[in-house]
Amino acid sequence: QVQLVESGGGAVQAGESLTLSCAASGTSVYNRYCMGWFRQAPGKERERVAGIYTADSSTFYRDSVKGRFTISRDKNKNTLYLQMSNLKPEDTAMYYCASRLAYGCREVDPVMYTHWGQGTQVTVSS
Repeated sequence: QVQLVESGGGAVQAGESLTLSCAASGTSVYNRYCMGWFRQAPGKERERVAGIYTADSSTFYRDSVKGRFTISRDKNKNTLYLQMSNLKPEDTAMYYCASRLAYGCREVDPVMYTHWGQGTQVTVSS
């Protein structure tokens, strides 16, 4: 059973940086996973901001975060990261990591992801 635990959220000022971590357990090195970072602001739908495919480390980003967010993973630590820079108030949300077994990582619909972390809050003030 895959388990995901996020950490690293907090309150920052606009323009500052923050790095989120997601420790994964129960995954198999023989499987191909799409790992994603999602966010959900109050009253809004959950949206994927970034994804990484474990088989080839290809990455995918939502347009609004391109150039500001970087998704990466440490295979040895089985940990997923989201480095966020030049944060904006509109980045304020609960951030979740999620995973799904897949061939490829273009899927952005949260319904298609099978395992989720508990979330970590990011608040950006102007």
